[in-house]
Amino acid sequence: MSTPHAPAQDAARRGDEILAVFDTAFGELLAADPAAFRVKFRKMAASAFAFYRGTACLFYRDLEEMAGNGLSTGPYLDERTSRVWIHGDLHAENFGTYMDATGRLVFNVNDFDEAYVGPFTWDLKRFAASVALIGYAKALSDEQITGLVRTYATAYRERVHALATGARDEDLPPFTLDTAQGPLLDALRDARSLTRFGLLDSMTEIRDFERRFSPGGGTIELDAATRYKILAAFDGYLETLPEASLARPDSYRVKDVVGRRGVGIGSAGLPSYNILLEGNSDALENDVVIYMKQGQTPAVSRHITDARVRDYFRHEGHRTVISQRALQANADPWLGWTELDGTGQLVAEVSPYAVDLDWSDLDDPAEIAAVVADLGRATAAMHSAADDDSGHSLVPFSTERAIDAAIAADEDGFPELLVDFAHSYGARARADHQIFVDLFRNGRIPGV
Repeated sequence: MSTPHAPAQDAARRGDEILAVFDTAFGELLAADPAAFRVKFRKMAASAFAFYRGTACLFYRDLEEMAGNGLSTGPYLDERTSRVWIHGDLHAENFGTYMDATGRLVFNVNDFDEAYVGPFTWDLKRFAASVALIGYAKALSDEQITGLVRTYATAYRERVHALATGARDEDLPPFTLDTAQGPLLDALRDARSLTRFGLLDSMTEIRDFERRFSPGGGTIELDAATRYKILAAFDGYLETLPEASLARPDSYRVKDVVGRRGVGIGSAGLPSYNILLEGNSDALENDVVIYMKQGQTPAVSRHITDARVRDYFRHEGHRTVISQRALQANADPWLGWTELDGTGQLVAEVSPYAVDLDWSDLDDPAEIAAVVADLGRATAAMHSAADDDSGHSLVPFSTERAIDAAIAADEDGFPELLVDFAHSYGARARADHQIFVDLFRNGRIPGV
């Protein structure tokens, strides 16, 4: 029988657990840039979903505790399905548009900073819990949330089975301007309305007949020594690009470099630099902006003990790029890695065509269900892309066939696994959010 003080004691205990996880995940970066983390934590305080987005570290710690006998064991997991390329932070807002290497606008999974190799069900559970949080925020009933998670599970399972049994690419096309519908098509159309000139106009100006970064707006002017180090790291980055990435040698010419500080929910405290490059012609509107950002330690990696996985990557920049190239068909041609002061860096284009899926106007349950089904199909395509055909030896088997066989062993239990997890962890995340807000506003988070 519980005592009147038990809820408060439980909250205090959970608060201590949250602080311990934060110290492990954020401690070093927080000490280096507490102001960036104050911004990050204010954003996380805004809602339970924002808190969930920023706490993949807590999510995997909880998964490990729930698993008991190890994270790589459990329903639908075996030697193969517990060792596939995963996104690592798959929630409902990590989907959007990008222009692929063929010049085609695609809607798919984005933001691969947390990508790693692990059990495929981790991605599905993280997404399912995010659906529960969004559904709760939109005042959907538990029954409606259950329906959404089942819809996601069913769409995922059907697409994996189709891929595993030899469906042709033309029968299962990606989400493009020609194939997408509803909010996904809206995002693609919004992306198509954007222009490279618009991006350049927001970040740069013409001075002495040449384009340069505009002062202010969060940019940091670099001293000569730092600029020299960035240019040396840029030379190293060029060696990691696919041969077909650039068609014009002048595209390698650096016009300007500035520093930035990452202050988003996922990038707080990470040093970052923007580099302005000559475009594919002498016209100033074709210039390209790329960013160089310190690779971050993925939350999931702290719970993977497989040395084959850990030793495969040179550093976190290399891991992020290799993972994205494995998980994303026709990835950004500017995607590469380098080192700066001995630390791995991720390099990619600041895309003019990136539009995230907007959930703010998605309120009709039927429309939400249609979107969730499409995201299930996108997740299946992502998991299926990253296998023996991706060119990387770390996952030397067909992931879609391995996942298909695992689910086939218990078809009925698959959606229920995700439904149960969505409700239980959604409730936990909502409670954790309140505990976090109280810790933050009462000055209980050290260093902030």
